[in-house]
Amino acid sequence: MTTATTPVPQGTPTRPSEVARPGDRTADRLFATGIRNQWYAVCPSDFVPAGGMKRLTLLGEEWLLFRRADGTLHMLEDRCPHRGARLSLGKHLGDRIACWYHGVQVDGTGTVAAVPGLPGCNLEGKQLVAAPHLIETGGAILAYFGDHTHAEPAPLTLPEPLTDPGTSAFLCYAEWNVNWRYAVENLLDPMHGSFLHRDSHSMAEGQTTARFRIRETERGFFFEKTDQSGVNFDWVELCRTGVDWVDLTIPYPPTAGPGGPFGIVGMATPIDENRCSVFFWRYRKVTGWQRDTWRFLYKTLLEDRHWEVLEQDRVMLEDLRADADQAENLYQHDLGVVRVRRMYRTEAETQAAKA
Repeated sequence: MTTATTPVPQGTPTRPSEVARPGDRTADRLFATGIRNQWYAVCPSDFVPAGGMKRLTLLGEEWLLFRRADGTLHMLEDRCPHRGARLSLGKHLGDRIACWYHGVQVDGTGTVAAVPGLPGCNLEGKQLVAAPHLIETGGAILAYFGDHTHAEPAPLTLPEPLTDPGTSAFLCYAEWNVNWRYAVENLLDPMHGSFLHRDSHSMAEGQTTARFRIRETERGFFFEKTDQSGVNFDWVELCRTGVDWVDLTIPYPPTAGPGGPFGIVGMATPIDENRCSVFFWRYRKVTGWQRDTWRFLYKTLLEDRHWEVLEQDRVMLEDLRADADQAENLYQHDLGVVRVRRMYRTEAETQAAKA
């Protein structure tokens, strides 16, 4: 397994990423907008080109990404420390952002680099803006969101398919109008593949009845069928390695070319209580000519089919009733959903109690 821990890329500050305002860290708020003290996928790397800026909302908070000409990436709370104006409205000065309102300059570590209107002002040299740690992998940016007692980033072990040179992956990114937990719970519900995705080229086989079990691992747990394997969406592993992600494998038909089954690494990141961003890396363990064939087939034939499957998930999740998780009647197939929901609720309550 490839592990990425501090030190992080050059230019990334060590300042806490805590930006909470009073009342922001209740258990209900954390449950709705994401637990802290872990890493989350932020956006595709190409959203922030060299010399570019990107404003975005994550975990119910507003942020600014900017990249220097040399490729170094920074992330700041989208808030000038002077009067609270949005830094994203300011000017990119290479290694810093100048607020449009009064020209206050904040560098990539969140430190006030200059106050042009009053040189020597006591704001200069102070780290007053939250600036999370960042890392890039698999074509995406990941950031660590900590609280005031967990400023240093949690150790991060990246998903193997994103770091293995013998694996070829494509990143699919989308934003859905649904709470992030529903996106995670959808992945911990393999049985929906036999119904919602029944017409998919990769999920048309297998039984529509099954029994499931939870199997513990050192990094999380498997939720898997006990009476079928290697036919459909038969198992999923939730991995907690500093970032939460799921891994699953679905067999490909022969028309998908050489390379055996394809896998999916999935992550969901809260935007706010009603929206999330989803990251799906579709991968195969292929090298040489098989890699070239797989990548060609994916871009010319398979990618559109995969987006059709994602669209089915989006439509179903976005149209869930507002009280969907308040009036459920769950059964044995929902053990994975119950497990992950209780896990996040417990962590939200624990973090709120320490806020």
